Amino acid sequence: MPDTFDFALIRVVPRVERGEQLNAGVIVACATRGYLGAAVHLDRAKLAALAPSADADDIFEALSLIELIAAGDRRGGPIARLPRGERFHWLVAPRSAVIQPGPVHTGMCSEPAEALAQLLAKLVT
Repeated sequence: MPDTFDFALIRVVPRVERGEQLNAGVIVACATRGYLGAAVHLDRAKLAALAPSADADDIFEALSLIELIAAGDRRGGPIARLPRGERFHWLVAPRSAVIQPGPVHTGMCSEPAEALAQLLAKLVT
């Protein structure tokens, strides 16, 4: 029986004033399965085309923290120590920064980790 899950794209907006963006990851939460996961992929060529002076290494490092926070890994800092639901809400909270979450959407899945991989493949890579 499928369960509902929530997901949001992670976007890189290298020049916030221009609003140009590229999808760089996905966050998936499935409360009924006790799941919160994130996967990131930074297309450095697309980033260079949007913002040649952007520091891809710094951006990738910040994206990688999202994966750690979602997993509850202590290397993700104090936010990673919050309960799963609070971590999800923190990760998808709107912000005006280089790395931004997109709107939260809902889907149905039998396995949230598979849904995460499918969304990453379809919407990011």
